[in-house]
Amino acid sequence: MDRRPSPGISDKRFLHEEMTTARKILCVCGARPNFMKVAPIVRALSERAVEHRLIHTGQHYDERMSRLFFRDLGLPAPHVNLEVGSASHAVQTAQIMIRFEPELLQYHPDWVVVVGDVNSTVACSLVAAKLGVKVAHVEAGLRSFDRTMPEEINRIVTDRISDALFVTEESGVENLRQEGIDEQRIHFVGNVMIDTLMQFRPRADESTILNDLPLNGPYAVVTLHRPSNVDDPVTFGSILKALIRLSDDLPVVFPIHPRSRQAWEASEFCDLLSTAPHFRLIDPLGYFDFLKLMAEASLVLTDSGGIQEETTILNVPCLTLRNNTERPVTITHGTNRLAGTSSESILRAYDDLRRDPPRPIEPPPLWDGRAAGRIVDGLLGLTRTPSTVPTLKGGPARVPLSSPVESCT
Repeated sequence: MDRRPSPGISDKRFLHEEMTTARKILCVCGARPNFMKVAPIVRALSERAVEHRLIHTGQHYDERMSRLFFRDLGLPAPHVNLEVGSASHAVQTAQIMIRFEPELLQYHPDWVVVVGDVNSTVACSLVAAKLGVKVAHVEAGLRSFDRTMPEEINRIVTDRISDALFVTEESGVENLRQEGIDEQRIHFVGNVMIDTLMQFRPRADESTILNDLPLNGPYAVVTLHRPSNVDDPVTFGSILKALIRLSDDLPVVFPIHPRSRQAWEASEFCDLLSTAPHFRLIDPLGYFDFLKLMAEASLVLTDSGGIQEETTILNVPCLTLRNNTERPVTITHGTNRLAGTSSESILRAYDDLRRDPPRPIEPPPLWDGRAAGRIVDGLLGLTRTPSTVPTLKGGPARVPLSSPVESCT
C-alpha cells in the first residue's frame, strides 16, 4: 500500500525521497525587471538539460514591451501566460494566486523559482509554499527598511517562506542573518541581472539608438516608475521640476514608462516641453537600445533598483531618486548616490556629483556573469542531496560557498 501523501502535501521525508531523483523546475516571471533576471536561469537550465517550464503571470500588461524583451533576451515563449494584467495590489496578487495554482498542481515541480520583488514573486511563492512545493527566491535578502514600499513587503514575505535564498550582495546575507533565517537556506551567488548585461553588452553596442534619436554629445537618461514617485502629484512634480532645470545644463532623455506617461499627461508639466528644448520624452525601448543608451550616458537618474546595479557595472554615474536603497553595494562599490525626491535635493546631488564624481573601487563580489550557473547547480545539488545544503560561514565581508554551488565560481 502506497502511504505517501498526495502531490502538494508537505512532508519532509516524502520530499527528501522524491527529490533524490526528480528534477523539474518551474520558473516565474511577471514584470519587465523579471525578464532580465529569469533569462540567464532559463538558459542555464537548458544548457544542463533540466526539465523546466516558464510561466508569465502577465503582471506586465504592456504586451508590446513584453514581446520586445522576450525577443531581445532570447527567452522562449512562456508555456503559459496567466494574463493577469493591471489591478490594485490586492486584486493582482489574488488573481495571480488563483490562476497559478492549477498550473502548479498540473506540473508538480520540485522547485518553483521566483525572482525579484514584484507581486508575482510573492503570489507564486505563497501558492507553492501552501502546496508543499519548494521555493527558491533569486535576489533574496535585499532590504530598504521602508515598509511603505510594496516591494519591501513582498521581499520580506517571500524570504520567510522560501526554502533556498539566492543572494546578490553581502548586505542581503547579513539582513537574512539578522532576521533569524537558517543559514543553510542562504546562498551568496552573485547577480543574474549582471549575467544578462554581460552576455548582451556586445549586441547592445551594435544598437543605432544614438543615431536614431539622434544624440550628439553628453546627455542624461531618466527612468521613473515607482508608485511613490509617479502617483503622488506633489512628488512627481518636484522630480520633474528638477529634471527640467537639469536639462538646461545636460540634455535629458526620458524613455517614459506607460504608468509615468499617464501621470505626465495629467500633470501641470505636460505643456512645458515646448519651453524645455533639451528635455525629451521618448517611447520605451527594448533591452539592447536601452542598454546602449544607458552605457553611453554621462548620468542616469532612476528609481529602479536594477538600473542602480547596471550602472555600477557600466561605470556610469547614477543618482537614485529615492531616500533609500535596498542595494547598498551600488554605493559602497559602485557609482550610485541617493538624491531624494525633492527638487532641491536632486539638484544638490547633481552639483555634488559634478564636483566629485563617484569613483568605484571594484565590481561587487561575484558580479561576474556566472550567477545563474551557480543557482542552477545549487538547485540540482539540493535536489540530489537535500541534507547537504551549503552553509555560509564567516563575516559579511567574506561569504564563501560550499559545494555544490562553488563548482561554478
